[in-house]
Amino acid sequence: MRDVTKFLSGFRRFQRSYLGKQRGLYAQLVQQGQHPRALVIACCDSRCDPALLMDCDPGDMFVVRNVANLVPPHVQATYFAATTSAIAFAVHNLEVEHIIVLGHAQCGGIRALMEHKAPTCNEEELITKWLGIAEEARRRVLNELKGKSMQTLTHACEQSAILVSLENLMSYPWISSRVHQGKLGLHGWYFDMQHGELYEYMPETGDFQVLVNKLEVEA
Repeated sequence: MRDVTKFLSGFRRFQRSYLGKQRGLYAQLVQQGQHPRALVIACCDSRCDPALLMDCDPGDMFVVRNVANLVPPHVQATYFAATTSAIAFAVHNLEVEHIIVLGHAQCGGIRALMEHKAPTCNEEELITKWLGIAEEARRRVLNELKGKSMQTLTHACEQSAILVSLENLMSYPWISSRVHQGKLGLHGWYFDMQHGELYEYMPETGDFQVLVNKLEVEA
């Protein structure tokens, strides 16, 4: 079993940076509380830490992470309260201005959803129940891309699941009312970790377009 020395070293670097060089920032956060501008709903995947991807300081974003960055519909809010209560806190208490659903390539949760295997143990039953939130995304992809490879289907479902989460967010009256009043913006982002690009869903065109291009590295 590996030890946790790397994490302790990381915390010491955090100390030197935010409790040392930028002590004023943390002092302000302690005294005045948090006032993040955005709620980010991201995947638990260890390769897709939102704060790391966006190079944010503490206090910049309120983050909810779960398997496959899913949002339950309003009718299922009480069944999946860990996620929905965090969303409610961000919107009602923190009054965030943006909600970003951040999906990503090579998502294991979406891959499992597309493979659609029957659970064989209690752990798999929990995962299957949760992934059922995105069942509509799976159906859409299978209907629109019949005969395509699993890789193509999974990629399409990763993006389609983001749209399902955006639709589910609008099923909450206290979210949809803020959106219609112009107080809250909803965004669907997709991180292509293989090519290092960030995409955003554009309702006007109905597809994902590059928001930040891949880094051009000079030889």
